[in-house]
Amino acid sequence: LCRLTGGPRRAPMEGTKEEELVRCPVCLRELPGAHINSHLDQCLQAGESEAKPGSSPPCKRPRLAAAPPEGEPPEARPAAAPSLASLFHKSRGGGQSLEAPGRRSGAGREEAALKPENGGSAAAGSGASLAQKLEGKPLAERLRPDTLGDYVGQERVLGSQTLLRSLLESHEIPSLILWGPPGCGKTTLAHIIANSSKKNGTRFVTLSATSAKTNDVRDVISQAQNEKRLFKRKTILFIDEIHRFNKSQQDTFLPHVECGTVTLIGATTENPSFQVNAALLSRCRVIVLEKLSVEAMEAILMRAVRSLGLQVLGQGDQHGSSATGSSSESSEPPVYIEDKALSTLAYLCDGDARTGLNGLQLAVQARLAVGKTTPCNITKSGSAAGILITEEHIKEGLQRSHILYDRAGEEHYNCISALHKSMRGSDENASLYWLARMLEGGEDPLYVARRLVRFASEDIGLADPLALTQAVAAYQGCHFIGMPECEV
Repeated sequence: LCRLTGGPRRAPMEGTKEEELVRCPVCLRELPGAHINSHLDQCLQAGESEAKPGSSPPCKRPRLAAAPPEGEPPEARPAAAPSLASLFHKSRGGGQSLEAPGRRSGAGREEAALKPENGGSAAAGSGASLAQKLEGKPLAERLRPDTLGDYVGQERVLGSQTLLRSLLESHEIPSLILWGPPGCGKTTLAHIIANSSKKNGTRFVTLSATSAKTNDVRDVISQAQNEKRLFKRKTILFIDEIHRFNKSQQDTFLPHVECGTVTLIGATTENPSFQVNAALLSRCRVIVLEKLSVEAMEAILMRAVRSLGLQVLGQGDQHGSSATGSSSESSEPPVYIEDKALSTLAYLCDGDARTGLNGLQLAVQARLAVGKTTPCNITKSGSAAGILITEEHIKEGLQRSHILYDRAGEEHYNCISALHKSMRGSDENASLYWLARMLEGGEDPLYVARRLVRFASEDIGLADPLALTQAVAAYQGCHFIGMPECEV
């Protein structure tokens, strides 16, 4: 009975002495009880070092179960409890260990936040209708790339032969602070690092500074210390909107980033010099991501059009004549979009990929809703005429041009500096553009008027003595009248 249940038994030894034998829960070998502790440590360390991704899973040893009592049917046999070996045994195929009950915590759930859902890629298949592809998650989240090869834009930082790309491809990821405007690819880059690190056996945890607390960070760091001490496994911690953490919360990362317990990756839209501790900045490399160019936005939108199965119409094309794209095999009418509409959307979103993709999704959904309520025209061949998305539909969906501007942030000083330099270079068109952009963004006109007074006194000076008089008069007029009358 002891041999069947795996319990301790006494084996006869030479002479009259008998020593108690205990079965190892990892390799299932029977050893003397005095040596079982040291042998168990060796088995755990050997199993961790031998675990490599792609290797075949080990053969499972059949487990012996006690026979049912006589007269009782086999169906009444109780379910066999999991053996102790199943709790310690490491899966060789996936490179991830089976955790004991009670070990999983909130940080473990956060680790799967950046993992793509199964329905994300399945919904984009050819068998799903266009309405089903647009349901659920936003289009920007659904089309988030998983590899560096699919990443569009940021050639200055992630181009070929760049330092950061070489480090990411070699899985040597340092502590980073990703700084850039919304929609430039900060979270997408973290998503790519997450997929790459999980394939390499590195633990990836993501938290949001808008909802996480100091205790959540300490729990993640405690688990990272255990992973590093027991399994020699690295931990990458991604903090989205890290500027939302105050100074004391940011100080929590300092000793652990210093000693390498965690690799910190922070994403922020604010200037790290103002919002992140100087001590933490010295331990991280700041990566500046710029807003996407129009060419990059057009490439992203074309990728979205192909994934949705839309057909692009060039200039002078008719429905279905010389359209590019995959035709839908379902009974619903095909959806066409003008090439000019995509170009307009790429310009209006102002380098924000999230705004562009969500604007495209909104326009398609609106046209599909209109197509359901109106009768569909039938062509001579007997097929549906299709739904056309024009430039006017794109403008109607966005309502106004997306302008990135903040009255107290980095863009505030960038715009006023651009206005000053445009006037210094005698470029009247650029000066009017930056002035209109600041006023549309909600800037105080008195702030602009003060800069005009400074420009008249410093840059013009004695070349035109009346310039200062006109600038002061403009400032006083704005002060007396106020917005919006002072726009004249």
